[in-house]
Amino acid sequence: MTGFVTRARVVRGVRAAALAAVLAVTALVVPQGAVQPTEMSLVKIRHAQGVSVGDDVVWILAVGSDARPGEDMTRSRGDALQMVGINTRTGSATAIGVPRDSWVSIPGHGREKINSALYFSGPRGMAGAMRNLVGIEPDYVMVTRFPFFEDMVDDIGGITVTNPRRFYDPYLKKEGFRKGRIHLGGYDAMAFSRIRKGLVGGDFDRSANQQRTLRGIHARIRAQADRPGFIERGVMTVMEHMATNADPGELYELAQAVAQVDPRRITTCVVRGRVGFVGAASVVFPDVAQARRLGRDARSDAALRRC
Repeated sequence: MTGFVTRARVVRGVRAAALAAVLAVTALVVPQGAVQPTEMSLVKIRHAQGVSVGDDVVWILAVGSDARPGEDMTRSRGDALQMVGINTRTGSATAIGVPRDSWVSIPGHGREKINSALYFSGPRGMAGAMRNLVGIEPDYVMVTRFPFFEDMVDDIGGITVTNPRRFYDPYLKKEGFRKGRIHLGGYDAMAFSRIRKGLVGGDFDRSANQQRTLRGIHARIRAQADRPGFIERGVMTVMEHMATNADPGELYELAQAVAQVDPRRITTCVVRGRVGFVGAASVVFPDVAQARRLGRDARSDAALRRC
């Protein structure tokens, strides 16, 4: 068994090195005029030393930016906030959802809504705010624009989610989403993840829907991961639209880590809280004790025992 694992790691290392070479050559030969606008950002936080499948737990803070066209998505407010942990040794994964209006301590800016940390200090500021709340600093912060998210979902053939109750929104989805298992294309996946006002639990239920969307995306990636070249093509496509300080080999390893997560070992939870006001602003006062417990529970193995 040990020999098999060693050979597997060698093969992965060779493939990662080959991919890095291909991507480097591609970057040199693609004309500047063909470079696509940045629709995604992956920032490797300083303490992260990279990821090697089979060796570590990797934490990625996924942020959906509400930036308008022409605005810097890494300096706008975050609309969707999910702290995702992946255990590259056991195949387990977890997502800790945080309501975007959570009133928290933001490094250098006092107490504000957590989604404003991206506006004030970019991805690193968002990482610091999440650390203050959950007690885990992410290894990477991934920020995406919603149009890119829609295209990505369409590119993988849409996703299937289990919706616990019917809801709708007169602006994003006036016909609504029915209860049960439903297939979502790109636009519908975006709407399913963003609608809040039609949900009984408001921002808390929206965060849970975002986690259902992540499960659906993972299921599609896992179903196709063994197709020759699927991971490589996916990484190259993403790199055309992404700004990052991580190297291509790391991106390949991250993609492999996602594909190797066992759906039966995914756990999720949304940080609880109460809705209140600071001045005239409606905010969520998060249950900090619960948030810290979730962080302690999942930090070392990306698995939650209870929500």
